[in-house]
Amino acid sequence: QVQLVESGGGLVQPGGSLRLSCAASGNIFSINYMGWYRQAPGKQRELVATITSNSGTNYADSVKGRFTISRDNAKNTVYLQMNSLKPEDTAVYYCNSDISHLDSPARYFRYWGQGTLVTVSS
Repeated sequence: QVQLVESGGGLVQPGGSLRLSCAASGNIFSINYMGWYRQAPGKQRELVATITSNSGTNYADSVKGRFTISRDNAKNTVYLQMNSLKPEDTAVYYCNSDISHLDSPARYFRYWGQGTLVTVSS
């Protein structure tokens, strides 16, 4: 079993910054794709940012220039640095990842974290 645990959410004023972390643990052979999604109340979950195994990145238009996704392979962790936060960034942020297991290294499964709440308000 693999677990993804997010941390770093909280209350921040508009224009402020937060860094989210997501650490993977358990039966891990390889981690390929890692990404962040978010879901605001009453809205659909949306993609925020992704990072590939070779560190290629992709961002939603709404966060380009403000958010930075990165990964630390030695720690099985993905980060989301969020700067210049806006009230519309308020949401539960979810980590997800494609991970293969020790007993089947070529087969990847999609895992989700339980989310961390980010509230941007003055």
